[in-house]
Amino acid sequence: MRAHLLILPLLACAWPAVAQPAAPPQQLFDPATADRLADGMQALSKALLDIRVGELQAAIEGREATAAEKKLTVRDLGRRDDRNFDRHLREQIAAAKPAIAQSMKALNEALPGMMQGLEQARESLERAAANMPDPNYPKR
Repeated sequence: MRAHLLILPLLACAWPAVAQPAAPPQQLFDPATADRLADGMQALSKALLDIRVGELQAAIEGREATAAEKKLTVRDLGRRDDRNFDRHLREQIAAAKPAIAQSMKALNEALPGMMQGLEQARESLERAAANMPDPNYPKR
């Protein structure tokens, strides 16, 4: 009986929270997010392009790396084929911003349907689990 007396005030305090309308679904798409992702890609590509690979290339070929090869980076390899490699890479990343924004918008529009499908799958799994026989039930 004492437990009921303790629970009633807690329920009374929680009732206003239950009575409030549900919060609108969160929006994942923020236009600034696409810019931040592109900036992150730019920083990541810069870090990856500065990795030194000359010694690795010499080791694969089974020889010692020269002083010049020890300084060879991924960026240097890219510049061998394209003098404007850095500029072209920056342009490609900048051109990806609209595609990033579009994919984020599409995900945001598809998310409610995906969540509904997951909820239906959860309910189906719960129904299936409820109908499973108890392995501890005695056999006849």
